[in-house]
Amino acid sequence: MKQPRFSGTGVALVTPFKNGKVDFEALERVTEHVIQGGVDFLVALGTTGEAITLSDRESREVLDRILRVNNGRLPIVAGPFGESNTARLVEKVRAFNLDGFDAIMSSSPAYNKPNQEGIYQHFMALAEASPLPVIIYNVPSRTGRNVQADTVIRLANASNKFIAVKEAAGDMAQAMRLLKYRPEHLLVLSGDDPLTLPIIACGGDGVISVIANAMPKEWADMARAALQGDLVTARRLNSLMLDIHPWLYIDGNPSGVKGLMEYLGLCSKEVRLPMSPISDANLQSLIREVEKGSR
Repeated sequence: MKQPRFSGTGVALVTPFKNGKVDFEALERVTEHVIQGGVDFLVALGTTGEAITLSDRESREVLDRILRVNNGRLPIVAGPFGESNTARLVEKVRAFNLDGFDAIMSSSPAYNKPNQEGIYQHFMALAEASPLPVIIYNVPSRTGRNVQADTVIRLANASNKFIAVKEAAGDMAQAMRLLKYRPEHLLVLSGDDPLTLPIIACGGDGVISVIANAMPKEWADMARAALQGDLVTARRLNSLMLDIHPWLYIDGNPSGVKGLMEYLGLCSKEVRLPMSPISDANLQSLIREVEKGSR
């Protein structure tokens, strides 16, 4: 199987809900919306997809529906593999039907706060178990532990199974160290939308984005311009969306982006507990910023 190159704009798809259940009609609409908007690959059931709140059956149904709508058009990453128990993660990956997917993504263990050696051994066990390439998801604001640049580089040098890192530490110095010392096959993808442009400008390969759920064309055009070296266009597009980002996260992710998507007629703003929907006041502020950028 030809390994896809996960550069450009990936979108961390939301999972729409309606009256407490997965809204599959809206899921199809959102998936088609981002594909038509020009994103380069799809990420299903990551943090933005609220995977942690879905049952195993719901997760399987969501993945199957996204596969069906995509119909082979774009590479797809399966993301429901964040796990703090390494043995359980290995068992899950080995048992999971990954037909039709091109890679998996996994965050580092949360809550138990392993050291760098523990993180390294955890991901090596995952690589051995996975039949597909692996994207390392570094998001210390959620896991409580940073996967240091040297650990990512060590992993990528130890196994070609690691094809990318979704870097969401919010630390440009760390991102630049990754870019300087990474092996050639390892992609560095921004995991923070506001840092996408500077990471690409420093040599990064793209982004796994939240805002692209709602604004796929605008975001994909920005990232594509940056990757092509057209920083004048990239800066202009980035500036149009810059003030939108804080409002997407003020009540948590994906509450903000789902509020925007409801405004755009794509899906409901409904989320599952323990998340709660974006407040009416914050949603109005978010909409005002979006409307400013469109003028």
